[in-house]
Amino acid sequence: MQKNTISHFEIYANDPDKLAKFYTDMFDWKITAVPGMDYRMVHTGETDDKGMLKHPGAINGGIARRPAGYGVNGAVNYAMVDSIEDAIARAKKLGAKLTKDKTAVPGMGWFAMFLDPEGNNFAVFKNDPQAK
Repeated sequence: MQKNTISHFEIYANDPDKLAKFYTDMFDWKITAVPGMDYRMVHTGETDDKGMLKHPGAINGGIARRPAGYGVNGAVNYAMVDSIEDAIARAKKLGAKLTKDKTAVPGMGWFAMFLDPEGNNFAVFKNDPQAK
């Protein structure tokens, strides 16, 4: 097993329910409220009956109310998509701001970057099927 892999992410929001809807509509993620907490679990991949991911490489996370005094995050989470162009159109329609248009990563694929409706950075990536 590889050490020190990323195992969870969090996205902060002033309106967590609104942001949960944005990410559900953007990526079809399953987002569920955690009883007794102001927290939502984000499921980006299929899980077993214990909530553990069935497929390596997928990362689940959460959406939480932005802590007092905490600014916009500096990390960027990349979501794999089938089409950069479709993701850009979808993100804009849902209220995201495009901050970096479709850009090639030679020999690997393409990406685009955004600010979500709460001002958090996120990005999308599409593998180049021709890359070796």
